[in-house]
Amino acid sequence: MGVVILDFGSQYTRLIARRVRELGAYSVILPGTAPVERILAEAPQAVILSGGPRTVFEPDAPKPDARLYASGLPLLGICYGMQLLVQHAGGEVRDVGTRSYGADRLARVEGPLFRGIEPNAPVWMSHSTAVAALPKGWRGLAATDANPYAAVASPDGRMLGVQFHPEVIHTPSGGVLLDNFLTAAAVPRDWTPEASLERALAYVRERVGKARVLVGVSGGVDSSALALLLARAGIDHLAAFVDHGLLREGERAEVERALSALGVRLETVDASTQFLDALRGVEDPEEKRHIIGREFVAVFRGVARERGPFRFLAQGTLYPDVIESAGGEGTANIKSHHNVGGLPAALGFELLEPFRTLFKDEVREVARLLGLPDEIRLRHPFPGPGLAVRILGEITQERLDIVRRADAIFIDTLRKRGVYGDAWQALAVLTPIRSVGVAGDERRYGHVVALRAVTSVDAMTADWARLPHDVLDEAAQRITREIPEVGRVVYDITSKPPATIEWE
Repeated sequence: MGVVILDFGSQYTRLIARRVRELGAYSVILPGTAPVERILAEAPQAVILSGGPRTVFEPDAPKPDARLYASGLPLLGICYGMQLLVQHAGGEVRDVGTRSYGADRLARVEGPLFRGIEPNAPVWMSHSTAVAALPKGWRGLAATDANPYAAVASPDGRMLGVQFHPEVIHTPSGGVLLDNFLTAAAVPRDWTPEASLERALAYVRERVGKARVLVGVSGGVDSSALALLLARAGIDHLAAFVDHGLLREGERAEVERALSALGVRLETVDASTQFLDALRGVEDPEEKRHIIGREFVAVFRGVARERGPFRFLAQGTLYPDVIESAGGEGTANIKSHHNVGGLPAALGFELLEPFRTLFKDEVREVARLLGLPDEIRLRHPFPGPGLAVRILGEITQERLDIVRRADAIFIDTLRKRGVYGDAWQALAVLTPIRSVGVAGDERRYGHVVALRAVTSVDAMTADWARLPHDVLDEAAQRITREIPEVGRVVYDITSKPPATIEWE
């Protein structure tokens, strides 16, 4: 039905999945060592082998199930993946002595894989090993001045490899190359917002039937779209909007107004005291997330006792949540999301997660088709744990008030200056640092607030937003003037990776 991407640890694997979906084909990521039965269970039309940090001649280097090569499926190897294909077929891979990292250009291209790509096209390299000799019958499809085997093909053309990374933006023609591969492999191009909506509606109707569903609403686009999806599907539901005391300024009223008007059966639960009591004295971010996940479930159980019974608990879990929480096989735990890694083992509900295979931008498109208002659909993402993960260290009411006001000022400044849409997400973080400053003629020892704004598509990777300096200046001046407790404002210019978008 689409493409299986075997992940060998590349930082770009998620980008491959995104690029394939942007081309209208379904993609799913599996660990590089997944058995062939697990791969074939996805009914793929093709398989892509990702890059990775290892070298193929290391004794314990991860390798695909050897039966994959004889499966008859079209295979595309990228960087490390290409070297795996060449080595398995009897070619030679060697250490080039230095790491090739950065821009290069193709001096020669040929074959259907490069249809529409001209010689001299820029590509992005990231490797320290390269193909030294091709297997018998294989041929080179592309070369750079330094690398005669920048792309290769098996005799029958079923196995293809590229040494560069077509998935990154630094390879401008990478989308053309991936499109050519999908076309050659006859991969269906039916991954559209309309199809995703139809699949989600069919899934919840078939799975739920006449059972009742409790929907956990946090106020963000994901859970709001989910509540609207269930309403449109005719599911007997109750949407529990939990005010955990960690929301943005004015968020509760905005969500209540928008969803109630769309036919969602919404009930707000004020659990702020419960959450803040549970978080008192906690500083570790992972512990915060687990506590918040636990308290959410406690609230839902309380609602179920009073308004139930409910068979299902519906959550707006997304594919990035699953990946980052190590919910997928073979993935590293970057941080536990409260709705994945933070849930207790004995939940008391069956989970219903129709968006679990979707990225954020895909959910936004589904939400558009459902009729979710743009003020919620296009609003910057907000984590389920709320401001708890934007306060470094202990959470107190005083610190919550500071970060909530700082966040509101920053967002208000971006809106008034017409640059809100230039950032995919913008936020304020209260650091545990205090800094010496001057107020009038007196010394002041104030809090340090960090502002962060990023550009992204799916939150898997992000770049810091180049906001105009005068906009940042206005936000900083307003924050220090309107919040006396803050003495200094800084701007985070770290991309993802190496950082994450949220600070915790």
